[in-house]
Amino acid sequence: MRNEFTAIVERDGDWFVSYCPEIPGANGQGRSKEESLESLTQAIELVLEDRREDALRGVPAGALRETVTVG
Repeated sequence: MRNEFTAIVERDGDWFVSYCPEIPGANGQGRSKEESLESLTQAIELVLEDRREDALRGVPAGALRETVTVG
């Protein structure tokens, strides 16, 4: 389950809208399901990048920083 997220896609008239329940605030839209999913993918990337940057602002200067991989 590495870098996999749930995408919920709904049709709204001529548009497809999508969201990711695991990443609040990540939403996508498009004229096709594929466009909506691509838009959602970009939104997930932006949200995670922003949250990472925000979280790292508060890390003390002397703290060790390591990378872990899940999945």
